[in-house]
Amino acid sequence: MFNFTVFRSSSAIEAITCSLVAGFALVTYKNGSTYAYKNVSKRAMLNLYFNKNISLGFWANTNLINNERVAYINTERFATV
Repeated sequence: MFNFTVFRSSSAIEAITCSLVAGFALVTYKNGSTYAYKNVSKRAMLNLYFNKNISLGFWANTNLINNERVAYINTERFATV
C-alpha cells in the first residue's frame, strides 16, 4: 500500500506510480517518456488510489505539473546507455 501503480484509461498517460512514504510520483506517458516528481501531496496520492473516477491527466496536471510545491526530477540521470 505504501507504493502503488495506477493504470486507467487515458489518452496520454500509461501509468502513474506513487510512493507515499517518499512523496514521489513517476508518470509514464504513452509516447514512452517518463517524468518524476518529488514533494507530492500524500493526500492527493491517496485520493488517486481510492477514487477510481479521477482522470490520470487531470490528476497529473493539478497535483504535479501546475503545482508550485512539487518539483520535477530529471530522470535522464537514471537512464542507461
